[in-house]
This record gives sequence, C-alpha cells and structure tokens, in this order.
Amino acid sequence: MLLVTIDQSESMQTNIIGLGDHQATIRVHIEHRPPLELYQKLTQLQPLQQGDIANIATQTGNHWRKIFNVYAKFIYQLTQAEFDRWQDYRDQQLLQARSNTALIFTSPAEGVTKLTNQHNTIDIIMGKTFASKLGLDNQCHWLSPEFAVNKSLGIIICPYFDYRQLSNLKITRLCQLVQTLQS
Repeated sequence: MLLVTIDQSESMQTNIIGLGDHQATIRVHIEHRPPLELYQKLTQLQPLQQGDIANIATQTGNHWRKIFNVYAKFIYQLTQAEFDRWQDYRDQQLLQARSNTALIFTSPAEGVTKLTNQHNTIDIIMGKTFASKLGLDNQCHWLSPEFAVNKSLGIIICPYFDYRQLSNLKITRLCQLVQTLQS
C-alpha cells in the first residue's frame, strides 16, 4: 500500500466517519461499526451524547461494552482525567464533543492519516489483523508482537480493545507509546 501526503485541512475532516470529537488528537481506528442502523448509515464524524455509550452497549451486547470500557480505561490512565473513576469518564466524556477522542470507521488510507504529524495527532490502529488489511503493518516498526509504531505517520498498532487482548498492563504500554509520540 502506498500512502500519499494528505493535508489535514478542515475540508479533510468531512471524510472522517466515526464517533467523537472533530478536533480529536487521539483517534482509534476500528474495522467494524456498531451493528445498529444509525451507525451503519453514518457518513461523518458524530460526537456522542451522554447515554449513547450505554445505549449502544445495551443494544449490541458485551463486545461493544468491552471496546468502550477499554478505550475509557486507556484515556483515563493516559490523561489522568478529572473524574473519580474511569467509568465516570466513559459515561460523561468519552467520544463526546471536546473529549479529544474519536473512534474512526474510515481507514487511514481513506484520508485520515498523514505522512507528517504536524497536528500531533495519534492514530491508533486496533488490532494487528486490521493493520495488515490496511497495509500498515509493514510500514511500522514492531516493538513487540503486540505493538508497532511509525513516528512520522503518528501511528500506533496495538491489540484489539478487549480485556484479554489489551490487558491493564498493555494499556500502560499503549499510554507510554502515545506519550513518546506526543513528545
């Protein structure tokens, strides 16, 4: 796969499809959308409202609950969010406007990733299999069987957001990688 330089202008933001903050500097890419009609037909980046995460989890089951929980634990640990618990952060801020987080359904090849990290945006690819499908696995330096980085692209490949695959110890490692790319 050949990546081209992409300008991260305001007009490019309209090509991003997913959930979260339009100004997010931490964007997690996932291969599949929640299996609900609203999200299957989504054509833009849409901030969630309080209660949306609980609603998605209730309607779709444990799989999406785990994704949101792991994402919340990761950001809570990374940012030392001003909430008493990661669960409060998940329910009150994750993927909402001004949360600095996004869950992206479009791949970096469709206009999200850039060759220079001028906006200090970190694109996290959820899962080695998805990264391989995107052709990003061979554009990143593998630090371990679970984690790979491309500093110039601002990309981290990490395990899928599931308790077994991205354990608390691996969440700590992901936080360290993000902090390294941000510095």
